Amino acid sequence: MSFYQFYEWQHAALTPWRAAAGAARAFLENPMNPVGRTPFGKGLAASLDVFERTTRRYGKPVFGIAETTVGGQKVAVNEAVVWERPFCRLIHFARELPKARRDPKLILVAPMSGHYATLLRGTVATFLPTHEVYITDWADARMVPPSAGRFDLDDYIDYLIAILETLGFDTHIVGVCQPAVPVLAATALMEAAGHPAAPLTMTLMGGPIDARINPTAVTRTASERGTDWFRRHAIMHVPFPHPGFGREVYPGFLQLSGFMAMNLDRHLDAHADYFRHLVRGDGDNADKHREFYDEYLAVMDLTAEFFLQTVETVFVRYDLPEGTMRHRGVPVEPARIKRAALLTVEGERDDISGVGQTEAAHRLCTGIPAERRAHYLQPAVGHYGVFNGSRFRAEVAPRMSDFIRSHRR
Repeated sequence: MSFYQFYEWQHAALTPWRAAAGAARAFLENPMNPVGRTPFGKGLAASLDVFERTTRRYGKPVFGIAETTVGGQKVAVNEAVVWERPFCRLIHFARELPKARRDPKLILVAPMSGHYATLLRGTVATFLPTHEVYITDWADARMVPPSAGRFDLDDYIDYLIAILETLGFDTHIVGVCQPAVPVLAATALMEAAGHPAAPLTMTLMGGPIDARINPTAVTRTASERGTDWFRRHAIMHVPFPHPGFGREVYPGFLQLSGFMAMNLDRHLDAHADYFRHLVRGDGDNADKHREFYDEYLAVMDLTAEFFLQTVETVFVRYDLPEGTMRHRGVPVEPARIKRAALLTVEGERDDISGVGQTEAAHRLCTGIPAERRAHYLQPAVGHYGVFNGSRFRAEVAPRMSDFIRSHRR
């Protein structure tokens, strides 16, 4: 029996207990039940809520962006899938505008590192008023049948090239965290081939272009353990009855465990605070906790070949900064990029991609004139603050928009 299968059985075994906890909590929270208003009743209901939430499996969240404001007027937003392959859908957040606008087309390449693309919900919402926004919605590998074939880093780059070809001219691409390397590689390959659909601007945010610089716990773990260690200890087969039954994957729950272990005290404190909010009836803070963890705890599996090739290429051999990266036998040469403008963004307190790892792209893209390159370090934010949150909306996003509009031609 595999560890993945044991994980599934453990989750199934707790199902009746979760159901019982939910029923008991509903009984205690009934306004007609006087016990629920006592300190004992409030504490018990809060305990049952925490138990249910910490033992459930969180499904794929929805973006839920129904409207935005364009030119001071509220307009409806509809999600439309405009391109699709087995491991990715390209979603267009189509705005129902009263008249046509020539806003730049912006592709947000979401991380394929365990969380769903909805992690960038706030990023999407921030750019919608002034851009035609698209996002890569990567598939959960356990939901893709083995008959759909394999998916590795080379396929990832092929997907990005195909997406850029689909959208055509006046396209701007943003690689958030993990996609920084494949976005840079795809752009370099397209420009070297003289492809007319190569992006006009390329923004790389908190990504490991050169993971040797200011290594973090994440980059050190990958480089020190190496590909063989991960192949032996982290690769598992999808258990029955998932559609991907038999496919080799890096399970999302392992990735989540690693992320939570990095800041375990903070997560434990957050759940303790959540318990106290429930007891006190502090609905606003309890809702904020639920909103964050509903997203954070929803994870997806990665194909084994993509995960291992990424570890080997980015964190063990450092192929891109070493100048040895190849895509299906073709050299990836960032110096061949001449048309695309380059913006790099980092967070001062990033504990996943250290400061300087993304800025390293400027030393590789020597063909881009200095006036078409820029770097911005956002003070007082960690990894997620680079692409989400109040400082992103107020300080990072306006710089990105200005950069894109300044280099549309």
